[in-house]
Parts: sequence; C-alpha cells; structure tokens
Amino acid sequence: MEKFKITFIPDNKVVEAEKDRTILSAALSAGVYINSACGGDGVCGRCRVIVRKGSCAMLPTGSISLDDKKRGIYLACMATIQSDCEIEVPPDSRVEFEQIASGQQDRRLAGFYAKAEDVEQADLVPQVQKFRHVPLVEKIYLELIPPDLNDHISDLERLYRAIRQARGLQVSHTGLVNVRLLGDTLRDASWKVTATLGRRQGIVELLGVEAGNRSNANFGFAFDIGTTTVSGQLIDLSSSRIIGTKATYNKQASFGADVITRIMYAQKAEGLEKLHAAVMESINGIVQSLAAEHNVDLNDVNAVLCAGNTTMIHLLLRIDPSSIRKDPYVPAVNSMPVVRCNEAGITVNPRGLLYCVPGIASYVGGDVTAGVLSCGLDKADAVNLLIDIGTNGEIVLGNREFLVATAASAGPAFEGSGVSCGMRSSAGAIQKISIDKKTFAVSYETISRAKPRGICGSGYIDAVAQMLKAGVLDKDGRIRQIPLRVRQNDTGREFVIASREDAQTLEDIVITEADIENIKRAKAAIYAATVTLMRRLSFEFNQIKNIYIAGGFGTSLDIRSAIAIGLLPDVDEGKYLFVGNSSLAGARQQLISDDAVAAAGDIASRMTYLELSVEPGYMDEYMAALFFPHTDLSRFPNF
Repeated sequence: MEKFKITFIPDNKVVEAEKDRTILSAALSAGVYINSACGGDGVCGRCRVIVRKGSCAMLPTGSISLDDKKRGIYLACMATIQSDCEIEVPPDSRVEFEQIASGQQDRRLAGFYAKAEDVEQADLVPQVQKFRHVPLVEKIYLELIPPDLNDHISDLERLYRAIRQARGLQVSHTGLVNVRLLGDTLRDASWKVTATLGRRQGIVELLGVEAGNRSNANFGFAFDIGTTTVSGQLIDLSSSRIIGTKATYNKQASFGADVITRIMYAQKAEGLEKLHAAVMESINGIVQSLAAEHNVDLNDVNAVLCAGNTTMIHLLLRIDPSSIRKDPYVPAVNSMPVVRCNEAGITVNPRGLLYCVPGIASYVGGDVTAGVLSCGLDKADAVNLLIDIGTNGEIVLGNREFLVATAASAGPAFEGSGVSCGMRSSAGAIQKISIDKKTFAVSYETISRAKPRGICGSGYIDAVAQMLKAGVLDKDGRIRQIPLRVRQNDTGREFVIASREDAQTLEDIVITEADIENIKRAKAAIYAATVTLMRRLSFEFNQIKNIYIAGGFGTSLDIRSAIAIGLLPDVDEGKYLFVGNSSLAGARQQLISDDAVAAAGDIASRMTYLELSVEPGYMDEYMAALFFPHTDLSRFPNF
C-alpha cells in the first residue's frame, strides 16, 4: 500500500502513513496527541487541524463549515491522507502532558519511572484461578469471499458473516466511520483484512478494519490506580505475555495524601478537572514510556483495564466523588459501563475500550475485587484473609460461601510517602535494616544493591522493629538519646540510618519521631480494622488457613517485623503468603479473559461491606493499637 510522509507542526515530528489513514491515527503514531473526546466518531469537533501542505480527503461531517474548508481546516478523525502532508495542530486541539522526569532533585521522587525489575513484584500472586484466553479486544484475520451476482450481500454483512464463521461471534455494533471506510479498505486489500473486535457487557463491537494480517498487533494496558502509586503493565493480547511493567507516584498526591482530602479538593473550582488531569499524567506517562521502550504503536493499543478504589475510579473518569464522603456514603457508580479510552483522556487508539473493575462500596473498590479474584478467595473451601496494605488498608475475609470486606484509612507511610526520607520501591530504596544492640551500628539492604536514596515501606517497618528490639525506641514511639546516632531536630529526635557520604542524597537518611508517629497510626488503623472484621464475623485467627499480604512490598516485607510493630496479628508465620500487587494481577487477568471479567462481576455482587465508621468497638481497637506492638501485650506473646 502506498505510504506518505506526514510532518506535524509545531512539533516537527515526522511519520510515515498509509494512504487513506486518518490524520488522527497518524498523529498518534508520531506521538502527537490530539483532543478527540468522541473517540474518532466525528461528533465532538475538537480535533481540528490545519493542512498546510498536501492533500487530504474529508469524510462527510457537519462539524466543518465551507469557510473552514477554504482555510484548510479538517477534523483529524475524519480526514484521510492522500499525499505527503504538513499538518499544524493548533493549541486548542492538543492534549498536553508533562515531560516524563526522573525527579533527581527530590529524593522521594528519584527514579520517577521505576524499571520492571524494581517495581513491586506484581506477579507473586499464586494463580489459583486459571481462565481461558479470551481477551476483551481481539484481532481476527479474515479472507473474505468477494461478492458476485450470486452472493451480493453488503460489505458490512459480508464482514459480519466472515466473523461469525471464524469465531462464532455475533457483532452487534460498529461506528459510522468504520462503515464509511469499509468499502475501500476491503477492495484495496483484495478482501484480506483484520477485524478488531471488542467485548462490552455481553455484546461484541467492531472497533476497526485494517488491510492485511495484523492479528498479532494487538496490545492492552492493565493498571492499578492507587492513592499513592500508579502501576501499569503493557500486555500482548494475542499471547497474554507481559511486555513491560512500570510504576510511578500518583500525581494527585500534591492535592492531598488520602481520598478524603482529594474528595474535598474536588469540590473547589476546577478541582475535579485538576485531579483528573493529574492522574491522567501518571497513566499516560506510563503508556507512552512503555510503548516507546517496546516499539509499540499506540494505534495498536486497543484496550485498557483499570482497577482502583472507588474514589480513584471517579477521579479517573471525571465523575463527582462528593457523595462518597457524605452519609449514607453512596458513590455515583460501582460498576462502570465500558467507555472509550479517549473519553477519559488515555492516549491510545481513539476507538480503544476502557474497562474498570467493579467495586463494592464507597471505600472498597475494584482494586479489592481484583485482589480477591487473583488470590482465588471466592473459590476456596477454607476461610482466608486478604490484607492489602496501602494508603487505604483493605481487608477481606471469606471463601466460596461468603465474602466480607472493610477498609481503613492508613495514610501513605507504607508506600514511602508522607515520611521524611520515604520513597517507593525502586532502585536505591532501603528495604531491610538491622541494628546492632551494643553499638547501634546500622546495616541495610537496598533494592538493586544501589547506593541508598531513601526508605521504602518495608524498610520503615524493619527500621521501627529493629529500633524497638535494640532499645532505641520506646513502646510509645519515643526515640532514646543515643550518642552519634540520635540527634535533635525541629520537632523532636531523629535516628540516622545512613550518612549522606554513603548515600545518593544531599542529606543524611534518617527516621524521625514524626515518621514513627505516622507509621504507628497507619499500623493501628490496619490492625484495628482486621480485628474488628474478624470479631464481627465471630472468627479467631487460628481458624484462618492463609493470610494473603498484598501491596507494594513484594517479598521484601519481613513478617516478624510487621508483627513486632503490631501491624499484623501474632500468629504462625506459615499462614502468611505474599501476593504483591494483587490488584494489578487481577486487572491483568480480566484484560486477557472475558471469563475473568464475569468472575469479577460475581465477586463484586457477592461481597458484603462492613462500614467501620459506624461499627461499635472500632475506635476502641484503634486507640488500643497506638502502641508498639499493642497496649494488650497478651495479643503478641512472642514480642
């Protein structure tokens, strides 16, 4: 097929594009992001561009006037390339994103985009449930029988018939732009084409038709949108292979550390728009970075599946979250219909589909549903416990007969934020610490064995446990005066973990009494929520078979340290199983299997939510847990 050179200004980016390809599609391949809120259907009129040189054909649309045409103005989604072109994308048609930065000036944000080997281990989850490979969007190569006088059904009916014969699928819908282009595409390709099909709540949609066999050029992204961290994976939908994994801080953190403060900020003028734009910067940064690294054309990214707590999903989709924090705490939506990625602002194929894992309640979202799915709690005979340690601590108790969930606001300390030297789990993060009882000398282990740049969540848990064990820290969280290692700061005392001479930082890496107070409150919230849920359902910890630990810790979390500080109950350590980022794992399962989507829907419909704010005894449990490990030491006989 004939190809042309397309230059986009003012970016001066150049790309080759086939004849009859839309300007919008060519721009995406060039890394030029044009506003197309309708997903390329020619409805919104926001993707106006100016063709300075060359020839383009315009499909019929009422969004362009005769005067516009005289000035060379086209809708990028409805204009097809007919020659070499120079195309200007005006400011009001652009979608701008901040440059991906390494954040070297901020030790908490250094290594802004972690490499796959440094990201929290998202594939630790035991694959209890196996699902058929039925991706939510698939590409099918078809060799159609050309029409003749004896077989003269329409082009679209002919395509649908071939799809039924090849896959047994009944296509229910397609966009007008696909129908307009279909005739030329089929004939130019000698009736050998690839159809892209997307599944939407039981129906099948024809998303696009391409010339030739492009069945293997089909990709998707799975995301876990956390309050503090956004993690994403690029998936080959044709093979289920994980191509790459990245994670970064959720840029919404600059507007508030937890969901409540962000909901409150969303009520300010333009607050919702700013929060939405912030998380989109994090998501699109990962999308663009992984696609560029692995030479994937963003036009071939046809599906994105997101798991996140209820507030994060509302902000992702620009939905007012205010009712989440108001009695009776009812969100606008728990189970979101499938929409176009462009409607949210994700820079992939404009007709690509965005799926969100269904949630359960205001404070138990799709991330919990995805975690339960990935761990197989809903299919287990024995009663198990899932504890997801993050900014929002979520706990699920149950098996195949029942599932009950609750959530507590823990704050971002365990995700390396809101603490003086905190960072996420990436190269240079101190993840294990040991303190000599006699000399108080500190030894530590960093991720990738790099020079230390800060302390991640598991490192803080280890640090507190070791400080308690060495007698540096009192049970109430006060640091004792130790020569050389302890010094006074503006708010209290601090303990030196690593000197700046031994680190990649401008100052010493320390843990302060304020840090310890944050950790104490976070661990108290999670422990109190776990105990309250267990008591509410009349279970004892010795009745639980497995306790799955999810979150950004990977295998670096020391269970003994977590028990020693009172974060986890003092039970047989053999009960604990690390499952890493179970939310991301569950999102990936659903992206590559329609069966997993159905299972997630079943989990969400079955799960009961326990609201701690009205649960008798929760605040008493929380107050009692504001001590290391607990005010009732009989609960922690081994510590």
